[in-house]
Parts: sequence; C-alpha cells; structure tokens
Amino acid sequence: MKQSRFKIFSDPVHGFISVPKNLLLDLIETPEVQRLRRIRQLGLGHLVFPGAEHTRFNHALGAMALMQEALANLSEKGTPISEEEHLAACAAALLHDIGHGPFSHTLEHQLIEGFHHEQMSRQLLVRLNRRFGGALDLTMQIFDDAYARPFFHQLVSSQLDMDRLDYLRRDSFYTGVVEGKVGVQRIIKTLRVHPLEGGPDSRIVIESKGIYAVENFLIARRLMYWQVYLHKTVLAADALLRAIIRRARTLIQAGNDDAATRCAPALRFFLAHPLRAPEALTRDEVIETFCQLDDVDVLFSLKQWSQARDPVLSDLSRRFIHRRFFRTTFLTAPPTDAQLTAWRDQVAHWLVREGIVPTSLADEAAAYYLTVDASAHTAYETDADPIPVIDRNDQVRELSRTTEAAAIDALARYVVKPYLCLPKEVSVEVAALSS
Repeated sequence: MKQSRFKIFSDPVHGFISVPKNLLLDLIETPEVQRLRRIRQLGLGHLVFPGAEHTRFNHALGAMALMQEALANLSEKGTPISEEEHLAACAAALLHDIGHGPFSHTLEHQLIEGFHHEQMSRQLLVRLNRRFGGALDLTMQIFDDAYARPFFHQLVSSQLDMDRLDYLRRDSFYTGVVEGKVGVQRIIKTLRVHPLEGGPDSRIVIESKGIYAVENFLIARRLMYWQVYLHKTVLAADALLRAIIRRARTLIQAGNDDAATRCAPALRFFLAHPLRAPEALTRDEVIETFCQLDDVDVLFSLKQWSQARDPVLSDLSRRFIHRRFFRTTFLTAPPTDAQLTAWRDQVAHWLVREGIVPTSLADEAAAYYLTVDASAHTAYETDADPIPVIDRNDQVRELSRTTEAAAIDALARYVVKPYLCLPKEVSVEVAALSS
C-alpha cells in the first residue's frame, strides 16, 4: 500500500489541515511544539467562557494552514514562490508563538522582567535550527524580517497576518462570541503582492473588493478585545493570578521553604531567581527550564499553595482554585494618591477583620488584594504598518483613504480604560466610578 505523503489534522475551525511529511511534520513532533498543547490560547479566558479550552497548539496549526492558503492564492495571481520559500513561510507561521509561557499573555511579564514571548520564540528558533542542521535558516530570515522579499514577513507579522486571522476566527468559535467571526477566506482571496514579482520593495496589499471584509475584520478585533480578551472578569482573574505569583516569589526569595517545596520545580526556578530579558534569554538553563514550564505547573502549584502556611498565599490560591475572583470596576479617570491610600486602608482593615492577617502585616498584605491598572487597545494603527489597498488601476492607498474615514478613525482610536480590582467583600466609596 502506498504511504500517504500528508498527515491530516481535523480542525473544527478550518476543517482538515494537511501537513506534508517533511520538515513541517518533524517540527510539529518536537517537544517545543508539543508543549503548546499544554498552554491555553486565551490564558484565563476559559474561566469566563467555558468553551475556550483551546490551546496554542491549535492556533499554531491554524496559522500554518492559513499560510498555506495565502501562499497558494498569491502564486495563482502570478507571484513566484519557490518550494523552499513556501516551506520556510509555513514553518514561520507554525513556530511564531512557540515562546509563549504558561497561560499565554497572563504571566508574560511576571516570570522574567522585560520579557516578550517573541524574544523566546526567536531563541527557540535558533535551537531548533541547530538541531535540524540549518534547515530553518530561511525561516529565521522571514521571522526577523531580514529576507529580501519582505512580503513573507508581513504574512507572519503585520496588521493583517495569518496569526490575527486565525486567532480571531478561532477565539470567536470557542468562546461563542459571534461578533468576532471574520471572513477569513474572503480576505485571503483578496490578498496580493505589489509589485507582483515580489522583489525587495514588495508588500502585501488588499484588493479593493476586499475592503469591507477588512473593515469587518477590524471591527471584530475591537469587539473581541473588549468582550473577551479584556473582559472585566478576565482582568480580575489575571490580577489574582499575578498577585499569587508575586506573593510566592517574595516568600521563596526570602527563604520560605514551605512556599518553595509546594511549588512545581520549573516554576520555582523562575520565582527563586531574579531574571531580566534579554540577558536571561542567552542562558541555556533559562531556556531549557522555560521549555519544561506550562499551565500544568502553575495549576499544580496553586493547589499546593492553597494549603500553604502563609495566610496570604493560601487565601489567594484558594480564591483562584474556587473561582472567587476580585471585583473589577472600570474608572472614568486614574485614581489619585489619596484615593489609593484610602482603598489600601480599607482593604487592610478588612483583612484584619476577617482574621486573614494580624494588624502588623495588614498593610503589606493589602498590596496583594488591590490592583489598579488600565486596559488599552486600538483595533487599527494607521501610523505603524498601515493596511494598503490597491485599486483596478494599480494605485495603492492606505485603508482609511479609500473608505469612510470616520469609521476607520474610530477603529484607530487608542482607548484606555483604568480599572480597580479588589475583593468583593470590600466596599469602597469613590466618586466617578462606572461599573
């Protein structure tokens, strides 16, 4: 019997994904990519949207599948793409998020100071390239935007890349938020390289017949951010988990053996050692330990810490395990120093009244029960990497200059929402609060 040249993955979002049995399948089977099966795509979003249990692995396959479709479409329109370029671009899409840590963006800046997952993705690409004998040289050039045909990098990282097209469609599907559904196929079919031969000055453009699909994509992105990614209960869950990590780090670095022994070894490494990017990412021990770390390590540690001797760590961990999150209240303006002091005092008094900590520790403990931050987002950036549209006369203009400027201007507006997270049992009196 003739052996199939492809492995088929059944994906509920894009259907059957065909992966050739070459470098791509070899990459999928590496421990670095398989680790993505244990990292949730939406961080703590599943605690608000019960169906959102999908992982970074799902997303990586989806981005690669869309890259296959996009490259086939561009080839059909006359842009020459070699087999080597096709393979390298698909590998870049597959590996673009390989550097994510546990719960994705939730803990991105908590384990290594100054860390961004793209930095770790780059380091892991270097290691994989070494393991595969230089087979990822071109993939790394595309990833770094160092390849002579820059449109390949735009397909991996831009305002209309395969990453965004997949995660919006996928996250909408798994959360059940229908407003996020995007016409992915329409957008891909209207992509084009200009100039067509794809030289050093080439870029990805959208044909004018795809304008409304792109507008819908931008609107969906805005809605998904405010309704899903920055949902007030997701913000509350994020604040609680980050507070737990801060408390555990403080205890472990102070020599608290109970907190340390209850922590998963891979996570304990990052809490015990002060690490700063990019220097930390040059150390083999950091990268190897990071590759052992996923959602399971954090959940194990939380369950163990719920029985910790430290009253703050145990109380916060139990709150997370039993989904007793803080209350999030959006503010009309950032709080004053006087307001912050008053809120901390109220939280401290509540901690003493509830018997969680003695008076002598109340002020220190209150810092873990009170979070003041701001969520911010813009659906479209007109200044950085704008979306170009090409008309039938091969004239290229920025998106907002081809359609209703007011609509695009609204999507390009940078919106900042200050918010307060604190225990629901604590009632604070603050003027100008909005729910």
